[in-house]
Amino acid sequence: MSYFTPGFIKFFKELSQNNTSEWFNEHRKVYEAEVKKPFAAFVDEMIKRIKKHEPEINIKAPDAIMRINKDTRFSKDKTPYNTHVAANISAYGKKDKSYPGFYFQFSHDKIVMYGGAYTIETPALQKIRSYIAQHQKAFASAYTDPAFVEKFTRIQGEQNKRLPEEFAAVADKEPLIANKQFFYSAELKPDILLIEKLPDTLMEFYVAGRKVNTFLKAALK
Repeated sequence: MSYFTPGFIKFFKELSQNNTSEWFNEHRKVYEAEVKKPFAAFVDEMIKRIKKHEPEINIKAPDAIMRINKDTRFSKDKTPYNTHVAANISAYGKKDKSYPGFYFQFSHDKIVMYGGAYTIETPALQKIRSYIAQHQKAFASAYTDPAFVEKFTRIQGEQNKRLPEEFAAVADKEPLIANKQFFYSAELKPDILLIEKLPDTLMEFYVAGRKVNTFLKAALK
């Protein structure tokens, strides 16, 4: 079955043009029927599938799904709603984006997927860099895997211009050790949302990124 109808795309297209509380409240029933309920069902299906690869995942859809209401306290953009829905599937769900997981975001104009580790605190970054230094071949093998390159191309992230001396020598052979984040991403057209095999399609991306995620999780132990 298809999880989403054209009504999902229509809702977010209109929300992007009418991002007000008044408009949202007038269309709340549409949101519930076309977005909230089918997205929760889809996330539960993805959790079930990913759990087969990661038995430690014991979350449900509400633990993974981000709020559609925006936190505008520190933003110049004061529109009240995100014009997408998103979920992060990992052992910690939406609570921890630093832990390697599988994040996906659906809107009217694209599907975006992310994996890896993004908001990394200093102690965790030290662990990852130390692990890379000790396992350079395994790290390179993960991000040069043909499936990873085909789906995500490369590992992304800002880099430190200066590194601790213990990592500076390694950087000549493995420049990614200078990264402050280790994430990867891919984007698809929104019409993919309407196909029956949407979970299969996203699982192809999940599996392609799994070696990198597994390496990063090992580093953080």
